Order: sequence, then structure tokens, then C-alpha cells
Amino acid sequence: MITCYHNARLVLPDAVRAGGLVTQDGTITAILPEGARASADREIDCGGMYLSPGFIDIHVHGAGGYDFMDSEEAVYGASRCHMLHGTTSIVPTTITGSREQLLEFVEMFNRVELERPGCPHILGLHLEGPYFAAAQAGAQNPEYLRCPQPEEYEEVLRRTDRIRRWSFAVELEGADRFLEVLHRRGIITSLAHSDASFAQVRHAHDLGLSCLTHFYSCMTTVRRKNAYRYAGAIEAGYLLDDLYVEAITDGSHLPAELLQLIYKCKRPHRVCLVTDSILAAGMPDGEYDLGGLRCIKEDGVAKLPDRSAFAGSVATTDMLVRTFRRLTGAPLEDVVRMASLTPAELMGIGGRTGSIRVGKAADLLVFDEDIHIHHVVVGGRTETSDLL
Repeated sequence: MITCYHNARLVLPDAVRAGGLVTQDGTITAILPEGARASADREIDCGGMYLSPGFIDIHVHGAGGYDFMDSEEAVYGASRCHMLHGTTSIVPTTITGSREQLLEFVEMFNRVELERPGCPHILGLHLEGPYFAAAQAGAQNPEYLRCPQPEEYEEVLRRTDRIRRWSFAVELEGADRFLEVLHRRGIITSLAHSDASFAQVRHAHDLGLSCLTHFYSCMTTVRRKNAYRYAGAIEAGYLLDDLYVEAITDGSHLPAELLQLIYKCKRPHRVCLVTDSILAAGMPDGEYDLGGLRCIKEDGVAKLPDRSAFAGSVATTDMLVRTFRRLTGAPLEDVVRMASLTPAELMGIGGRTGSIRVGKAADLLVFDEDIHIHHVVVGGRTETSDLL
């Protein structure tokens, strides 16, 4: 089917301009100038709203009462919940558990349909843990934290080829070998829940480390030892130019000043907006279970019961874009890039999705000035719309 979108404001990687586009068989086939139409089987009038690439969430644990680790149906249920808020590609993320839980989960995920009507593209897995520093556990269950164990991670890698990212603490014993194994397999490596010094992060970067998971959360900054100051992981994120950083832009994890600093220093081509949302996203306030730990949803965020730390988030991708734009004043094209093309590039799929360009996948959104989603297209399939 040929579809023509017109009367839109196209959100391109470097500008917003009036126009439209044509899609056929799941692919963008033409970009139209303002006022132009094309012969098509279906026309969609965007009503002057924005037409943008779909958002790509590369760090997300659940939503709508579903945790990705629970079952195949939970994977689909949480994915659909996020799709309704603009996520057209998603990377389900684990939380730290036992070896048995990890192996059971990857076996279950092997059965998941990665392309399924009513869901976003499921790109593969992001394993967050269990190789973390106890001092930076955050909402990860400390009972299961451990150093990288070759007999464990090699067994995981034998059982599935669907792992796309793995987040871990780079300073742990055995982390160098683990990083090198992942790098050889083309798995994206990320620092998370880490007590690493700047020097340790730089060493990991030399071995292929690509990203800092939920920047600022559960990682080191400047520390003082016997009168001398030493830089940490946060400073490495700023100084190592090609490191990507994730930002949870729900308005709670990072204040406006830090978001402005991240945007100023890292620029849109190295910042990925992520939800890090748990099953409580899209659900009422109350208590929820997070991998054996209790958490509380209140004040628009999830917290540990003693309120000492956040426990993931309850954000959706439309909220990330809306909040980052409001708190930083960044132009819409830059904010959308951080939610689409930049994570696509980190994941190695920037050549086929993540921006509006002829030949790329028709993963598209129509939204208004307040980033309220009115139309979602995944691979050319209209999944939800109030424009038809």
C-alpha cells in the first residue's frame, strides 16, 4: 500500500520544515515539499502537526503492570504500552537476579516474536547486571550482585543470540575479559552501577566500552583521597567524546541544570533518551515488586520504600521528549534525534531507521505541540491513530 502524509511539519535530524512524505511496503519512498501531494492508496492529513521518526527506547524494564522478565505475554503487553506513547523500537531490559533466573529468562525470550502486529520492533535484549558494584547497587537486589563469571556469561551467550547490550561495572574482577568477549561478539557494552575511577573507565573505553547507562545514576564522580581529587565515571562521560550516555529525562532523575550541561557538552549525537521504566509506568500510584525488591510509585517516579533512591522510572518516551525540551529549551529536532537516530546509531541500526530519509523504515509518529501522540506507524503498519 502507498500512503501519502501531507500538511505536516517534518522533524528531520537537523531541522523542522513543512512538507510531507510517501511510504510504500514499510519504507519511506519520497519526501515532499510544502503543499505537495502524491498519488496514493491512502492519504493522511497531519493537520499541521509534527511528523517525526518513531522513538527508540534502548533501556526499559516494563510498563502497564507488565515486567519484561515475567513471560512472553508480559513482553508484548509492556511493549504495546510503550508503543502507544511513541516507542516504535524497543530493547527489553533485565534486572539483576540469580543465575537460574537469568538463564530461564533468556530461554523464554528466545520464543518471543520480535516482529508482531500491535507491538513495536523488538530489537533484542539489554542485560542490566548482575555484574555490579555493591556500593552502587541502587534498586538492584544486592543479594544477587557478583563479579563476571565466565562459566555463567558464556552459558548465557550459548543459549541465545538475542543479546544486543550488556551493562556492568567495568572495575570488577574479570571485567576486562568479559568486555573483550562481548566486544568480539558485537554486543554493545555499557558501564552501570559502577564504582570505577576515571582511569578504569578510560581503560574499559580502550577495550571497546561504548556507553554509560543512566548517566549520573549509580556511578562515581570526583572523589577526594588524602587531599587529592580524582575524577570518576561522570567526568569520563564528558571527557571521552565518543562515549554515548543515557539520560532519564523524566524531570526527577536529572534536574534542568544537569540536562542543560549534558546537552551542551555531549551534543545530540551522543545522548540517548531512555525511560528505564518499570512495570509501574502507566499504572496508579502504589507499591510494586521489582525483582524481589519493593518500590513505591509516587510523585511521578518510582522510589525504594525508604525513599533513599529512585527505582527506575515510570516515564514513557513522549514524556522524555516533552520534558527535555521544556527543561533545556533545545530545538525539537535535537530532542527527537536523542530519542530516535542517536539510539539507533548506538544500536547499529541507524542506516535503516531512526530518521526521516528515503529508503529508511516507515517508523513514524504524528504528534502535537505538547508531544501528545496522535498516530503511530511501525514498519509501515498503522498501529494507532486518531487521524483516520
